[in-house]
Amino acid sequence: MCIFCKIVKGEIPSNKVLEDDEFLAFHDINPAAPVHILVIPKVHLENFQSVNPELMAKMTPFIQKVANLLELDINGYRLITNNGDDGGQEVPHLHFHILGGKKLPWHRFDDANPKEAI
Repeated sequence: MCIFCKIVKGEIPSNKVLEDDEFLAFHDINPAAPVHILVIPKVHLENFQSVNPELMAKMTPFIQKVANLLELDINGYRLITNNGDDGGQEVPHLHFHILGGKKLPWHRFDDANPKEAI
């Protein structure tokens, strides 16, 4: 069972932000920004390619509600999902990162050293 499924089942504690019957939002234990929230579906889906449009249509307003609750909608935030190994996905359970709390840098692709730019 994946770590996020264990969090959903309550086998691993988390610092919850918002929860409903289908989704859970909680603080990342290794934040990459002053505010770093993970949003997951409670049902196990390996990655973004696995999600059906109906579930995504429900997940979108849930993510917006989390951003509003934390007042990230005022100054902005970044919403990211990493998909698969090359995309940087570390946990094989669909999840979105909500990053905010400060102006976030954007790293451009470097044609000369593409691997170093990433």
